[in-house]
Amino acid sequence: MKIEVVDKPPKELIAAIEKKIEEFNLASWEVKEQVSLAVAVYGEKQELLAGAAARTFGYWLLVDNIWVSEHLRGKNIGSQILQGLEKAAIARGCKFALLDTLNFQAKPFYEKFGYEVQWVQENYPKEGCKYFMVKQLV
Repeated sequence: MKIEVVDKPPKELIAAIEKKIEEFNLASWEVKEQVSLAVAVYGEKQELLAGAAARTFGYWLLVDNIWVSEHLRGKNIGSQILQGLEKAAIARGCKFALLDTLNFQAKPFYEKFGYEVQWVQENYPKEGCKYFMVKQLV
């Protein structure tokens, strides 16, 4: 047996480790599947103007990313995207939502929709912070 600290590990090594922990977790969790969910906003030339990536997992909507192009910000697009994610998650049986946002991102936006800070990671990555927020959907 050899223990090796790998500086700048290859993507394949990271993927293999993630796969092993996923296999371990799935053997213990009562829910075996995370189902992807996305919202996309396209322009006239099929260019991506805004979107979101999320997953549903048991009773939870896990919001990974919401992005709106700069020229569409403040025009209710983010609101429609978030509400679309939540509606789809409720249809899948979700009761709660979880997301994280950085101090310079969208905390006030999410609070406007009922998300509450459950935990703050200070000094992330150095002087900033990361907010972990939840909401009861139903």
